[in-house]
Amino acid sequence: MLIAGFPAGAWGTNCYLVAPAAGEECVIIDPGHQAADGVAEAVRKHRLKPVAVVLTHGHIDHVASVVPVCGAHDVPAWIHPEDRYMMSDPEKGIGRAIGMPLMGELTVGEPDDVKELTDGSRLALAGLEFSVAHAPGHTKGSVTFGLPEAADVPPVMFSGDLLFAGSIGRTDLPGGDMAEMLDSLARVCLPLDDSTVVLSGHGPQTTIGQERATNPYLRQVAADRQGRGAAEAPRRGM
Repeated sequence: MLIAGFPAGAWGTNCYLVAPAAGEECVIIDPGHQAADGVAEAVRKHRLKPVAVVLTHGHIDHVASVVPVCGAHDVPAWIHPEDRYMMSDPEKGIGRAIGMPLMGELTVGEPDDVKELTDGSRLALAGLEFSVAHAPGHTKGSVTFGLPEAADVPPVMFSGDLLFAGSIGRTDLPGGDMAEMLDSLARVCLPLDDSTVVLSGHGPQTTIGQERATNPYLRQVAADRQGRGAAEAPRRGM
């Protein structure tokens, strides 16, 4: 399997291109602020053919390049219905009043073809099968994407802004909820095998085993301590 990732734009949001191998079809995950050039470069470098964009949630730092990327390759974008409105109205997702400047070079709106994600569904795209888990807490429509273990490749979770190396996504923006975040961590992350590679929306990759042992939030939910200690580590993400 080929996973080409890079941090893009002012928020350093990780964008990923996923394919069975170089020279094949690929899926683009979270083309955020200023990601279009990086996507084009990765497509050229690895001789890829994009077939879809999939989005972990609707915040502008994860969706800002959806329109140009989908338009350049004539592909659909997949997003959970509870976050779909943010593509056209990003101010609501970050609590800004409509009309306030929001990095004026951004082109917001929906691509021509938008498809909606559902919890527990499986997306057969580019010769791969992505499992979808609804994981609210950072936003109401946050999801994660999973890929099963394959030959010599451990299972992978694209966690968006649910889980980071050493931390979790912030819950103080519209639609955020700490109780939902802790429930999502317990329900989505804890059952995964320790070998699962976590590729998050911001920062370096990690594994479920590493986070189970060291992440204060996963340790918290594993011990069922009902939020005690949640303020001990910083939360991240747009």
